[in-house]
Amino acid sequence: MDEAMLLSILLQTAYASTPLLLSSTGEILSERAGIVNIGLEGIMLLSGFVGVVVGQETLNPLLGILAGIGAGALVGLIHGMITAYMKGDHVISGLGINLFALGFVPYGIYAVWGVRGYFNPSDQAKVPKVFGVSPIFIASLVLVPLIYYILFKTRFGLSLRACGEDPHSADASGVRVERMQLLASVIGASFSGLAGVFMSLDWLTTITKDLPAGRGFIALAIVNFANWNPLLGLLGSYVFGFSWVAIEWLKISALKQVIPVTLLNTIPYLVTLAVTAGALGRSRPPKYAGVPYKKE
Repeated sequence: MDEAMLLSILLQTAYASTPLLLSSTGEILSERAGIVNIGLEGIMLLSGFVGVVVGQETLNPLLGILAGIGAGALVGLIHGMITAYMKGDHVISGLGINLFALGFVPYGIYAVWGVRGYFNPSDQAKVPKVFGVSPIFIASLVLVPLIYYILFKTRFGLSLRACGEDPHSADASGVRVERMQLLASVIGASFSGLAGVFMSLDWLTTITKDLPAGRGFIALAIVNFANWNPLLGLLGSYVFGFSWVAIEWLKISALKQVIPVTLLNTIPYLVTLAVTAGALGRSRPPKYAGVPYKKE
């Protein structure tokens, strides 16, 4: 294997890992505060769509990125209001996000551009590279240690984690539990929003109803694999990202004549099942993750 091929594999792995890394990191933050959001798939899809709409209409990729993040934050706000303040079921709310996105985005693609299935933004709307590398990929590598530092090295992080471990004690010590959980939900969903924009305006440069392709659910598996630690989430994201790259290399190898392409496409999901099964019993979620906090 020559240097050019190795560099290509590394870069492809980095890009394939970025949406998983961003989404799982945001979910780790959210669940540390006690808010579980299984709607990551839907958030990435909605944010990717909104990012393309704004980016294409303004021909300004920065506005597209901000719009996508804003869309994710808005969904996180709604989810946080339902779960933290209205004490709704976290799973049902997240499922509603996914179902809404699956119905809204295909309709939106046709309503805005008059085409069915997919739309490719113009070059002016795409995120430009910085020294040949995606700026969102670079940002993801900065955000992960930043979130780790906030969670485990700051007073704010201690208060946030207390909301997921023992909200009654956090409340007694003066922490506004619902407000902290709402904030964590908004920030966590914003990360998934950035992941969606990365796919639609940067890496894949297209918007389709299948844009996330299960990455939201794989991000949830990474959260479990990482034991709710952003730095371990970085490792897990790159393991799963490499499995996607391996598929593409296998498709152009002689192996594709032996193994059907449809079977090769199942590799990331089989890896997800294997890793998740191996993590069962070894990881411990925050005690009150997904449990509505009710004052006594």
